[in-house]
Amino acid sequence: MTTLPALSETQIRRYARHIVLAEIGGVGQSKLIAAKVLVVGAGGLGAPLLQYLAAAGIGTLGVIDHDTVDLSNLQRQVIHRTSDVGISKVESARRALEEINPEVTVQGHDERLTHGNADRIVAGYDIVADGSDNFATRYLLNDLCYRLRKTLVSAAILRFDGQISTYKAWQGAGHPCLRCLFPAAPSEDAVPSCAQAGVLGALAGTLGTLQATEVVKEILGVGRSLSGSLLMYDALNASFETLAVTKRPECPTCGDSSRAGA
Repeated sequence: MTTLPALSETQIRRYARHIVLAEIGGVGQSKLIAAKVLVVGAGGLGAPLLQYLAAAGIGTLGVIDHDTVDLSNLQRQVIHRTSDVGISKVESARRALEEINPEVTVQGHDERLTHGNADRIVAGYDIVADGSDNFATRYLLNDLCYRLRKTLVSAAILRFDGQISTYKAWQGAGHPCLRCLFPAAPSEDAVPSCAQAGVLGALAGTLGTLQATEVVKEILGVGRSLSGSLLMYDALNASFETLAVTKRPECPTCGDSSRAGA
């Protein structure tokens, strides 16, 4: 059993509004400080996600992104500043997070997540939060997190619409994976990118902070998990809808046949 860190006087003051919550308290805050979370992408979703996780006191935050800050990013990627244009997103995010909470250890991975490095990177974290912008990365993370038994909190946005779910299919019945919902990734040409179709900047903040909330809940084991549900947000109509997602026996990742051949 892992020994949780004792809270210092400074930490008690910093996290006071967490500690007074019955669902968190001092023990829960210590769990957050002991947690290791990997955020994939320091873009629209990753920006508010990283900021709120750092503010919450997540002890180790990994951030992986291979890109540099572009002027067109600043409309939604609020962790970056105009003065950061041209530098690595990982480095820009590190600077911002250290300003928010110097107690957080930021582990930067200035590279693209691939089949060649994903095992090595993901293995070092407890929970993965996917804020990537391409299907290849989403499906790579789904399959890998299932195999490594890592909880995956995944979100996506486009135009005025967003969706979020939590995947922990390795826990068995009632816990589907991404492929239970969408068995195969569509071609990248079939769905327009944010650069092609546009995206409301504030929408990234809405879904990114929802991701941060779900990550914290998963670490603490409180509330209702989004595992088995897909939460969809329509910003134009100011509406949320929750769809039930069931585990598919024929799922290529977590179905009966895949487990039989494991």
